[in-house]
Amino acid sequence: MKTFKYTAINLSREEFSGTFIAKDEQDLAQQLSKQNLFLVSCSVYSGNTPSSFFTLGTGKVSNSELTLFCRQFSIMINTGIPMLDCLDCLKDQNFSSYFHKLILVIYEDVKSGKMLSDAIKKHKKVFPEFFTSMIYVGEASGKLDIVFNSLADYYEKDAAIRRKRNSALAYPIMLGVLTIGIVVLMLLFVIPRFKDVLSKLEVEITGFTKAVYDISDFLLKYWLYVLAGIIVVVLIFLGIKLTKKGAYMYDKLSLHMPFFGKVNVYQVTARFARSFGLLLTSGMDMSEAMDAVQVVLVNRDVKARFAKAAEDVRHGMQLSLALKKYKIFPQIMIQMIAIGERTASIDSILLRSCSFFEDQVESALLSATSKLQPIMLIILAAIVLVLFLAAYSPMISIMNGLGVH
Repeated sequence: MKTFKYTAINLSREEFSGTFIAKDEQDLAQQLSKQNLFLVSCSVYSGNTPSSFFTLGTGKVSNSELTLFCRQFSIMINTGIPMLDCLDCLKDQNFSSYFHKLILVIYEDVKSGKMLSDAIKKHKKVFPEFFTSMIYVGEASGKLDIVFNSLADYYEKDAAIRRKRNSALAYPIMLGVLTIGIVVLMLLFVIPRFKDVLSKLEVEITGFTKAVYDISDFLLKYWLYVLAGIIVVVLIFLGIKLTKKGAYMYDKLSLHMPFFGKVNVYQVTARFARSFGLLLTSGMDMSEAMDAVQVVLVNRDVKARFAKAAEDVRHGMQLSLALKKYKIFPQIMIQMIAIGERTASIDSILLRSCSFFEDQVESALLSATSKLQPIMLIILAAIVLVLFLAAYSPMISIMNGLGVH
């Protein structure tokens, strides 16, 4: 038996489409005729994830599209529109070509009798695991509208934090690039000119100036090898980062790095608070929620420690004590969870606290950049001053020797 996607018409020439299980095309036509439908066209329906190759897509759905999808779905479900009609409406919305094809596949699967979470779960490489888990919880608890609305809030907040992070990092990155550019410009173009002038004047170059000139000569002579060396080092670093141990070490260091360590800690904490609160509010039990929330923690070091904490909770330890044992989140988060355990309101406390930690991410970002920017400017000024003195000190000595003031 095969699943066919068909288009048919009735006696009034009204067009119908859908999926139907039949032996072959002839059997499909016979089955449809029993419903007073006449087969126009059909094709074997696989229900597989559509390829993104011909849609210029990435094989992923962007957070902005997920947010819009969730928000619109929530509104329609909340107004009493049946799920299949919601999907029928959403598949005609102004989404990307790839997401549009994906919704069509999900629509056909739900139409054939699948649960929405099962239809979405088929596309693991496209939809985040957390998203799929939340849909399942929404269906199981009968709170699908609340879950979709909460997911829309989650993706909006997450995107806002990322935008603020990128905006805060833009200026320090620009200063870093400017510093490198000035050093390269001075060593490859400005310093050699001064050296040529001094060699014509037969001025002896010694000390620090000679060291800078030697560096300039080395770069001019071996710049291709230096560039190749930098590329090799970067590739080795990326290669190590792609390994399991390398990625783990990188994530661990990111929590303790100067300036931005706190930013990363608060970002993971904010994600945990919102996600875990949503899972518990939607009706998922503690153990399942701890397994599901690990997907959004992202940081491998945090995930590894959280998995150990989850195991301790399964063996009877309180959540706050388990989190404190492995030092996963800031102390204030653990204290909030402890209060939630005493008052049986962990979910509501987490959802109320997530905005606090999101604000802490922004505060930590502003603090980090406000400290980093002056340091970057001082480094830039120091490098320029050093190169300037190295280039001009022989000229100044010559002019002093000639009595030029």
